[in-house]
Amino acid sequence: MNKAFDNRAWFLVLPVLLLVAFSAIIPLMTVVNYSVQDTFGNNVFFWNGTDWFLEILTSSRFHDALLRNLAFSAIILCIEVPLGIIVALAMPKKGVFVSVCLVLMALPLLIPWNVVGTIWQVFGRIDIGLLGHTLASLGIQYNYVQNATHAWITLVIMDVWHWTSLVVLLCYAGLVSIPDAYYQAARIDGASRWAVFRYIELPKMKRVLTIAVLLRFMDSFMIYTEPFVVTGGGPGNSTTFLSIDLVKMAVGQFDLGPAAAMSLIYFLIILALSWVFYTVMTQTGQDRSGGEAGK
Repeated sequence: MNKAFDNRAWFLVLPVLLLVAFSAIIPLMTVVNYSVQDTFGNNVFFWNGTDWFLEILTSSRFHDALLRNLAFSAIILCIEVPLGIIVALAMPKKGVFVSVCLVLMALPLLIPWNVVGTIWQVFGRIDIGLLGHTLASLGIQYNYVQNATHAWITLVIMDVWHWTSLVVLLCYAGLVSIPDAYYQAARIDGASRWAVFRYIELPKMKRVLTIAVLLRFMDSFMIYTEPFVVTGGGPGNSTTFLSIDLVKMAVGQFDLGPAAAMSLIYFLIILALSWVFYTVMTQTGQDRSGGEAGK
């Protein structure tokens, strides 16, 4: 018997669609409009075509900022994903300490981005900061304001401290969903700890790891507040990521056309790379499942 579908349920979704259209689509169309026009002021615009896009895509300034973003995201993913898995595996699955561990893991995620930047800006200062002053007293030359390597190390450690908890919580959710029967069967078969992780825990974490990688990639690639507060994009342009360069172009230089074109290119890069990440990870999981089923 065919079920009758009531399309009136779409009216419940209509307010959300209107809100999304107002808050996302209309501003996006405004950016598209600016990206193909130029102005000499007095709110008078004229058609400029794709010149701004060609200017951005051929600019060494854009290429350098893009490489910094890619390098930062790669470093973050290589550290936070394995570290998150290790911490999630070490957390208790039962008992009174489960709630304590979950609360401790969630605490860094509750801190706003600008506060995180301020904390680490003060923490790393060599005059009053605990980290900077301690390293200086030990004779270690550390100054994230003047040394590009120190600035990068500070930003990476700050991001790891702030966002590894997200990976931990997602991986932990995948681990606690595994039935005890899987572990009992592994003990009966005499499986090693690595075999349990490889064939039981890792496949069960595949979906949450996909979400974790996508979220951490998108967030790290769009990072702005923390490096802006800590280093301001310096020293020099060593920590000037695409987001900081975009704000400088739009607000500092008031080049609305190039800034609009750069923001659209920025958006398309994030969209394309996220699609690649998702496709590769899901395809890898399907191939692994198919191979194991064939065996």
